[in-house]
Amino acid sequence: MSPFKGQTGLKRIFNATGYSFDGLRAAYTGEAAFRQLVLLNVILIPLAFMFNVSRGERAVLIAVCLLALIVELLNSAVEAAIDRISLDLHPLSKNAKDMGSAAQFIALGMIGLVWGLILLG
Repeated sequence: MSPFKGQTGLKRIFNATGYSFDGLRAAYTGEAAFRQLVLLNVILIPLAFMFNVSRGERAVLIAVCLLALIVELLNSAVEAAIDRISLDLHPLSKNAKDMGSAAQFIALGMIGLVWGLILLG
């Protein structure tokens, strides 16, 4: 059992919220890709409200944008963990980082596909 898992109730929720904001701050300050995705979201999410689409379609337009942020956070976490273990070149480390990159590539492709299908379809 981890010594960091001792909190319960409101104290746990308060601590978890702080850790989440720490993670967002670390991603924003340390990851250019995350900052670029934040900028993309700042543009696309308000734009989603300007199109004459259904509420469901608008929700999907916004959801795929937020999904790309989530994927980037997970990708950055994998990269940080791999780098923490070792900075040596290793095929498994490369595979892990490449798979995270591939996940982000697919998430960005989803944005293009969904926005294209909804707005042009």
